[in-house]
Amino acid sequence: MVIATDWVRLLVVCLLFTAAAGAVLWWGGLASPKPVVRAALRATAQLAAVSAVITVVLASLPLTAAFLVLMAAVATGTSAARTKTGRRGAWVGVAILVGTVPAVAALVFTGLVPLDGIALVPVGGILIGGAMTATTLSVRRALDTLQDRHGEYEAALALGFTEPVAVRELVRRPAAEAILPALDQTRTVGLVTLPGAFVGMLLGGAPVWQAGALQLVVLLGLLAVETAAIAAVVELVARGLVRRASPDREVRLT
Repeated sequence: MVIATDWVRLLVVCLLFTAAAGAVLWWGGLASPKPVVRAALRATAQLAAVSAVITVVLASLPLTAAFLVLMAAVATGTSAARTKTGRRGAWVGVAILVGTVPAVAALVFTGLVPLDGIALVPVGGILIGGAMTATTLSVRRALDTLQDRHGEYEAALALGFTEPVAVRELVRRPAAEAILPALDQTRTVGLVTLPGAFVGMLLGGAPVWQAGALQLVVLLGLLAVETAAIAAVVELVARGLVRRASPDREVRLT
């Protein structure tokens, strides 16, 4: 009976949060509430599916590796769709992985993260998710800038700059703004936010110092991964490998 009551409370709170988010979007004239509902339903379905298979995945190292590859593939597809890069969107996967793979390898090599699914999946997921966010934001800022300042780009070419050099000069600073969320999270940790890795370890019974140490490693790892992603985005855009498939820049919540 207690378990049933808990599920009812969970359902009510989830519905309230979803309704509130949709209502604010509608009331503020920001967007249609439909994307919020779709996102909530998708999250519910995905978490249910992951919960059903995660025990099997975590028990097998090959399945854990396959699950991480799936995470990276979904992150690439999500970032490509959000940046409207079409077929060239596959290149954003390079930006997502360029820092993530070495970071995970370093954590495993040093022994800070054991070669075990129960550790690799959450840590890998955090790093992939951070790289995805930084990639999406930096690609959008870089391509918006390239379009808005196209006259400056042509002027640079007329002065003898090569195309990659001209593009780098225009998009480097705007793309770098994508690191601000990670910087703010790192600077305010413990004062404004208590991130998931820290809270999760505390709830699991780990000592406070151990939870704090892991969270510090994760935050600094995110900074490294996201800066690598942004640097890769600048280079990919400069070399013409990442461009929008459509000139439409309207912000849509899908």
